[in-house]
Amino acid sequence: MISTNQFKNGNHIDVDGTVYKIVEFQHVKPGKGGAFVRTKLKRASDGNVIDKTFRAGEKFRAVRTEVKKMQFLYGDGGEAHFMDNETFDQLAVPVAKIEDELGFVQPNSEVEALYVDGDFSGLQLPASVELEIAETEPGVKGDTVSGGGNKPAVLETGKTIQVPLFLNPGDRVKIDTRSGEYMSRA
Repeated sequence: MISTNQFKNGNHIDVDGTVYKIVEFQHVKPGKGGAFVRTKLKRASDGNVIDKTFRAGEKFRAVRTEVKKMQFLYGDGGEAHFMDNETFDQLAVPVAKIEDELGFVQPNSEVEALYVDGDFSGLQLPASVELEIAETEPGVKGDTVSGGGNKPAVLETGKTIQVPLFLNPGDRVKIDTRSGEYMSRA
């Protein structure tokens, strides 16, 4: 069992038979009345995010999570195919379930697959990744770092992000995987 005072971002809990990942939480102690915990929870089955409030000290069933190293083989439109690096078993996952994460993963790269109670739940990405810009309008003389402004760029994985005006096709960029925003040149 896990209590509300043991909550950590990224933990998984069972609330009324449904598995949720704790995205963020806040302990609140009002001047009058009992303390409570305000949380933002992400449903493991489909990724929906809900806000929920619990009384302080409430207990939940802790959910067993496991991370496996897998290789992303390819995506065929409807499914993404992965291979377990230890057993060489292959796994096909509907693209809709992990669409956001796939935009930061190249074919044949190693990823961490998260399993909740033995079932595939999603991918764990590093905080940032380095990818190459496949398409964007070429930079023009005078477009500098301090010049401001952004333009759309398509990455080598097919994901479109906003980048500064001075970047060109072929440049490698560092991207924050949590927000999907450009961080710097790689």
